[in-house]
Amino acid sequence: MDWKLRPARDLDLAAGDRWRSLKRERGLVGMAVNGAWRTLLRGYFRLFHRLEVTGRENLPPPPFILVANHGSHLDALVLAAALRGEAARSAHALAAGEVFFGSGLGAAFAAYAINAFPLWRGRTKRGEIATLRERLVEDRLVYILFPEGTRSRDGAMGPFQAGLATIVAGTGVPVVPCWIEGAHAAWPPQRKLPRPRKLTVRIGAALPSEDRAALTEACRAAVLRLSGAP
Repeated sequence: MDWKLRPARDLDLAAGDRWRSLKRERGLVGMAVNGAWRTLLRGYFRLFHRLEVTGRENLPPPPFILVANHGSHLDALVLAAALRGEAARSAHALAAGEVFFGSGLGAAFAAYAINAFPLWRGRTKRGEIATLRERLVEDRLVYILFPEGTRSRDGAMGPFQAGLATIVAGTGVPVVPCWIEGAHAAWPPQRKLPRPRKLTVRIGAALPSEDRAALTEACRAAVLRLSGAP
């Protein structure tokens, strides 16, 4: 194996800026905190939500992007908990910056525990998208992305936004559709805390990402098929 040494992308950033940066890289502390968080998550979902995951055999090796319906704050957590091995260690949820990174404490938790990258509604720049694309391929990451852009208020899946295609098209990185069942009932946007409900994650076959024009609707159709809807 050929080793290529380079300085960490976030070497010159202060702690608060590093938490909110798309250049953030994993240090020993971050890896330890995230590993402990994943263990706690898996125990929580097993005990309180009887989590069932089908289709893990459809997951390719990283890099890839997971997309799913979005009805709850549990969604990114349950997809992260469904991953194993290298994919779990490489997973980054793409989260709303104004929700998860607004305060210092929230940013530290999102960065170290959830391992999230911020996307700021209406403020994400072209250079930041380029950074996401570069890191996805070069660092062999897994992105967890909800193309609806916001949580469903009634549990029904809305239209997918074009941001997914902007990030992945032309990279050759596959997109893996998923359906999350039960998360909206367990923790809908109107509730402050989750309640025990069974959760199921169904993982579908990976989709190629080369056809940018058709990718958004192809992903939505694949997610919807996993729901069992006609």
